[in-house]
Amino acid sequence: MRSSILVFVIFALLSFHTHAQVTPRIENQKDTSNNRTPAKTRLIFQLEHESGGELKFNERSKQTLEDSYYSGLNFRVGFQTQFQDSLKSIYNEIYNYPIYGVGIYSSTFGQEHLGQPFALYGFVAIPIKPKVNSRWNFNYRIALGLSGRFNPYNEEDNPFNLLIGSKNNVFIDLGLQANYRLSQKFQIGAGVAFHHFSNGALALPNTGINLLPLSLSVSYTPTSKPFDFRKRTVPKMEETEELHFNYAFGFKQIDREHDGQYFKSTLGAYYSKHFGYKWRLGAGMDAFYSASGNDENIAGDKAGKFSALFSYGPAFYIDHVLNSRLYINGNVGVYLHRNKFNGESTPVYLRAGVRYKVYKDFFAGVSIKAHGGKADFIEWTTGYGFKLGKKRGTPTSN
Repeated sequence: MRSSILVFVIFALLSFHTHAQVTPRIENQKDTSNNRTPAKTRLIFQLEHESGGELKFNERSKQTLEDSYYSGLNFRVGFQTQFQDSLKSIYNEIYNYPIYGVGIYSSTFGQEHLGQPFALYGFVAIPIKPKVNSRWNFNYRIALGLSGRFNPYNEEDNPFNLLIGSKNNVFIDLGLQANYRLSQKFQIGAGVAFHHFSNGALALPNTGINLLPLSLSVSYTPTSKPFDFRKRTVPKMEETEELHFNYAFGFKQIDREHDGQYFKSTLGAYYSKHFGYKWRLGAGMDAFYSASGNDENIAGDKAGKFSALFSYGPAFYIDHVLNSRLYINGNVGVYLHRNKFNGESTPVYLRAGVRYKVYKDFFAGVSIKAHGGKADFIEWTTGYGFKLGKKRGTPTSN
């Protein structure tokens, strides 16, 4: 059930506008002409092969990945925004006409105890300083999805997988790619990516798998019409202030001796301020509830007490704003009170996720709360933001 919800949320968050792919197409000086009729959003297909780059940070990784070799395939379909789309959202111009889309991933490690993972994901690829008439183009990519077909750890049936305790896991992908245009419709590319697989401590072990593969790709665009790369003058944005409240929930397995999953939740209040279109910074407070604090086997003689159930602390807040609705959020917080028996293993906690404004200033999203490199739990988040200041003009539209 949670897997189905995760797929739905990911596609709702990252594929709502359906605009995407992997490289900008900037082909002709005429593209900047103000007399040109705006073109339709460009459909692009990409097939990519990647290999190598297994990261072995600890003994568990070294044992599980011993004698394995990673190889994977990605097939991406998407739409690249053009000038006409900037009339709806100026973020398309700010990010050099980004690429939104969906992808299918399949891989193997050559080892039965790891399985043959696949993933479905949404992504955005942002061009880096594109140049008109250049055959070369560059972009960085952010992707989030759900993976499956892992062979999870089982004490009796599969004791050799010490990294992953579930068949289905979150798939996180960060990529950097260079492309060379062969013709109006074809281009080839090479890149490097970072992949992370984790289940957010829904099932243990959850050390996770981390990869840093190299890749080669070929892209195809059905149309040969020039890319519409016109731009307007971007109006200055005032430093808009916001006050937002959010509630999140999830589940966590505390340790491998206890098979049950415990309910966890988060209540947060944050003040933030826009610094240009791309970034929003701020600070606030989080309060966490852990149902495992009710279990005597977990909390001992503290079970049921307020101090065993709740923890809290201040946090620094940052958003990377991708458009008027979609943004990547992150936090670095410090506990003023925590309980190690609830899985709060370090005094500092981290958060990374994605959020989407589903209606006006109501937002929903998903994030991973973690301690160092170890996930605490997956937070399913909803909330509302109150604007305390106004933007100059009307640079974006919802």
